[in-house]
Amino acid sequence: MAANAKSGGRELKFSLCMIVKDEEGVLERCLESAEGLADEIVVADTGSADRTREIAAKYTDKIFSFAWTDDFSAARNFSFSKGSGDYLFWLDADDVIPPPSRDAFFRLKERLSALPESALPDTILCPYDAGADCTYLRERFVRRASFSGWQGCVHECITPGNKTEISDFRVGHRPAEKSRGSRNLDIYRKNIARGYAMNARDKYYYGRELYYNALYTEAAAMLREMLADPAGWAVNKIDACRILARCRIAAGKREEGYEALFHSLSFGEPRAGALNEIADLFAGDSRPREAIWWYSAALNCRSHAADGDFESPFDLSLRPLLGLTVCLWETGDKAGAVDAHRRAAALFPDHPAVRFNAEFFHARGIL
Repeated sequence: MAANAKSGGRELKFSLCMIVKDEEGVLERCLESAEGLADEIVVADTGSADRTREIAAKYTDKIFSFAWTDDFSAARNFSFSKGSGDYLFWLDADDVIPPPSRDAFFRLKERLSALPESALPDTILCPYDAGADCTYLRERFVRRASFSGWQGCVHECITPGNKTEISDFRVGHRPAEKSRGSRNLDIYRKNIARGYAMNARDKYYYGRELYYNALYTEAAAMLREMLADPAGWAVNKIDACRILARCRIAAGKREEGYEALFHSLSFGEPRAGALNEIADLFAGDSRPREAIWWYSAALNCRSHAADGDFESPFDLSLRPLLGLTVCLWETGDKAGAVDAHRRAAALFPDHPAVRFNAEFFHARGIL
């Protein structure tokens, strides 16, 4: 059974609310990792044809059917409507809660138990390890009394409430091998055809989906529209510039790629990812000295993960160090190249690129 937490003389309840469809390959792993944390588990099934419901029934009797409407927010809002806890939280079927996060969960409950009702946070953001090279904050817990609803037919989100805090409770995304293909793009297009009015955030994510499906001209047009929208979030605009640059480069317009990346600097403090991509362009254009400057700048950036960025830790360390190793060598600075390599090797000794460079230097009697 889940541990109890008290606030204002009463027990706090936590409800895990999920949406699923045909997830027999990963659902048990997810629910096993979450067992004993939530006071109740709510599962909204959107039309499974496999053993998903059977697996869910091992962990909860709160299993509901929801007719899929090509709208992730609608499904999530339905699942949240069935939760009775003081706090509602979510997992995808291909997420897992690593063992250390179980302690973090109970620490969170214990700390909240010491707060008066008026001081309870509306939204709690938590690190989401979406991949080996990508961690960002997601709204993981929301107070039911102040829940305003999920928004967005794809890449749905909850607008944070007035009182927001960050927890060290982490969730890891461990997707199955099944391909999503053009699913998200198709959902956007169906909703647009029905008259769905996209806000700036939708334009950003729709532009990304167009890019992922190699529709570079359409993606570029949508991302430019998003960048011109005053309601767009700065962190999304910075990333939109990076994706726009890739679209222009894919179309053979490298100068416009430079322009898009430089435009990202107008929206806030420089991000290491954008600086690395500028450096990559200079390096690809046989301009290693300029590339060195930008790789060095990337290496000196701070992390912006807490600001909501989709930021790879490699962009802050390994990527610029590998770039510096190559470019310093090309300019004749062998000592500098070796130093950059050694710094990379100290952090990522088993990375294939680091091993390749080690063999390169060894073959020349340098290391």
